[in-house]
Amino acid sequence: MKLYEALLESLVCRVEQGFYPVGSKLPSIRALSKEREVSISTVQEAYQRLEESGYAEVRPKSGYYVRSRGSDVELPDLSRPAQRPLEVTHWDQIYHLLSSSKKDGYKAFGTAMPETNTPTLKPLTKILSRIAANSVGDFLNTSEIQGSAALRKQIARLALDSGCQLHPDDIIITSGCQEALVCSLRAVTSPGDVVATDSPSFYGSTQAIKALGLKALEIPTHAETGISLEALEMALDQWPIKAIQVTPTCNNPLGYTMPEERRKALLRLAQQYDLPIIEDDIYGDLYYRSPRPKTIKAFDEEGRVLLCSSFSKTIAYGLRVGWVAPGQCTDRVLHKKFISTVSSPPLQQEAIAEFIEKGFYERHLRRMRAQYRLNRDRMIDLVKRTAPEGTRISYPEGSYLLWVEFPPEVDSVKLGKRMEQKGVSIAPGVLFSASGKYRNFIRLNFAQVPDSQTEATFRQICEEVRQLIAEA
Repeated sequence: MKLYEALLESLVCRVEQGFYPVGSKLPSIRALSKEREVSISTVQEAYQRLEESGYAEVRPKSGYYVRSRGSDVELPDLSRPAQRPLEVTHWDQIYHLLSSSKKDGYKAFGTAMPETNTPTLKPLTKILSRIAANSVGDFLNTSEIQGSAALRKQIARLALDSGCQLHPDDIIITSGCQEALVCSLRAVTSPGDVVATDSPSFYGSTQAIKALGLKALEIPTHAETGISLEALEMALDQWPIKAIQVTPTCNNPLGYTMPEERRKALLRLAQQYDLPIIEDDIYGDLYYRSPRPKTIKAFDEEGRVLLCSSFSKTIAYGLRVGWVAPGQCTDRVLHKKFISTVSSPPLQQEAIAEFIEKGFYERHLRRMRAQYRLNRDRMIDLVKRTAPEGTRISYPEGSYLLWVEFPPEVDSVKLGKRMEQKGVSIAPGVLFSASGKYRNFIRLNFAQVPDSQTEATFRQICEEVRQLIAEA
């Protein structure tokens, strides 16, 4: 056996035995060379093979880190939602989740809030303070309906990263991505219409469908490749669908990122049936690798894709600044925006525009992508070590949300009620389906670095899961 092979075998053994836990930094090349009394080239060769085998990843200017091996993750199966249009329910449970997560002392595992306790947001707070102090009179009046010209210019520049050629006039600023989705749905549907969605689907978009008197037709969705195009085409032949709503990048909650060829195929399907696509790209900037995937909008030459996004998940939820590029529906969406909120708060818009223009946003994204990726690996490792046999988990390539499938005996609604008594909020899977599917699923937030308290809390969850299995 060659020296590098012996060293590689030793490193693999240490990783698998937990001596080097997931997310931890491996010894430097020089340090390991001295420790094992081998040459630097031997260590370099061993580390390269360790990376190729999926046990480690290299981070520029930092070194090698133990990574979670995605191939070892048992993903949830293709979803099998109801095969007919349905009225959306579960509002009471969603409101309860959002309310309980704000209680003092609660461990909020269920909401989709980003990490805001980070030094990369300090420039934004300074910008906000300066603008508020020096220009308060300018911001006490309403702003343009379409939104800040400075911010729209910066969004158009950022859109180049996702393959989109947008002009600032193509963009409408909204009060978060939720308003962007609502205005888009209102622009392309009428009460009683059917909207095809991926399943499971973000409960904010399905509640928008409910509020507008629409029906949701959930399409089977895969944890790696996204919405089933075959099932969607069958549904389009069978039902009078008026729009397709998807989250193809860093999906919430399933975590998939749709391959580029399937994005193009989805667009071709929409062209064939002459339908608009409402594309939610709110987590797109949090894709871990570079370059980030192109949006479906990037391939759209007809303006049939309404691209929605926000800074709520990348910067801070409380800013409530989102946007939509509605294509051929711009006039209709602008009118819906006017009758909805007229305009969005101008102070936040100007501050975010400056935050982006001066390069602070890209610096913030680089830090958060790295942190969330590390958090994902640690959280997946925690689930694999702690959850009962038969548990399946997603493998997101961006954002900070994990979709966990427990054995079928587990009722996540009951689990949520029991954990609430312990001061922990979780998001039961039924919230992500119009038909009440995914009862044995939960969605977990790993935005904050998993620590000993996180591990203890998840162990409590797993204890209750085992109790529910025993009771069943």
